[in-house]
Amino acid sequence: MRTGNILWPTDFSDTASHALQYAIEMANLYQVGIRILHVVEQPSGDENYMLLAITPQELAENMEDAAASKMHELLSQLNTNLKIETVIRHGDANNEILAESNSGDIGMVVIASHGRTGLSHFLNANVAESIVRKSDCPVLVVK
Repeated sequence: MRTGNILWPTDFSDTASHALQYAIEMANLYQVGIRILHVVEQPSGDENYMLLAITPQELAENMEDAAASKMHELLSQLNTNLKIETVIRHGDANNEILAESNSGDIGMVVIASHGRTGLSHFLNANVAESIVRKSDCPVLVVK
């Protein structure tokens, strides 16, 4: 029997939203809470070349504000009695999701796969695959 929370990493895509339904179902089954995680990746830009009209720090803050707004909107749409916790982290999605999944109080990760195939699969890093390989807890990948 699982006692840890269900971790649902999201990029706010439709595919991730589909995985949320599975996370809710698993949380209800095991009578645990859900931790929603969104990772804001650090924007890159060279201020010396004036590629960005704002600094990378300002851009990251704007991205975090947008993520918090989306998280608030998502929570307002959920109709559940489950305990729900939200986390916004900065950094590499793989590393941050793994750190959260291996934190000790996560019983399962429910993550969406973007379902890339062929050449696109090899050219784009697959976060879900990485989490499956490296997480200490069970991972449910939803297509």
